[in-house]
Amino acid sequence: MTKAKSFLGGIALSVALTTSALAAGVDINASSTGLAMQGYDPVAYFNAGEPTKGSYKVTSSFDDATYWFATEENKALFEANPEAYIPAYGGYCAFGAAMGFKFDGDPNQWKIVDDVLYLNLSKDIQERWAQDIPGFIEKADVNWDNIEDKSPAELLEQ
Repeated sequence: MTKAKSFLGGIALSVALTTSALAAGVDINASSTGLAMQGYDPVAYFNAGEPTKGSYKVTSSFDDATYWFATEENKALFEANPEAYIPAYGGYCAFGAAMGFKFDGDPNQWKIVDDVLYLNLSKDIQERWAQDIPGFIEKADVNWDNIEDKSPAELLEQ
């Protein structure tokens, strides 16, 4: 029995390592398995006007991240033009990017500005970001060039 448990443990570890290797890079805010946006449908923000949880049965991949969709139609729209639907700054907090950091973007704290989806860390941060959206987007766009390829932990160490 111990050999079987050891063998199964080894397989589980191998699968976990392989899954991590296939996960999205540091430029995308995704889980260790590569799931982006905590499973929320990126297209639904644009056509339903609200955060909508996707289904693990309706998925698509882009830039090594996996996206879930509420409908096959949303999946098709995404696959036709993923850049139109993925959130800015890889789904990290837009205010955080403006400050030069990468914090989780909460799919329930969002806004579409000039046809771009932005996520923020929390309701309080969303309210602060809303005080100067154009200014914070400008700062985040500049910062993103410098932080895109760094992990959140690296940015906190600086």
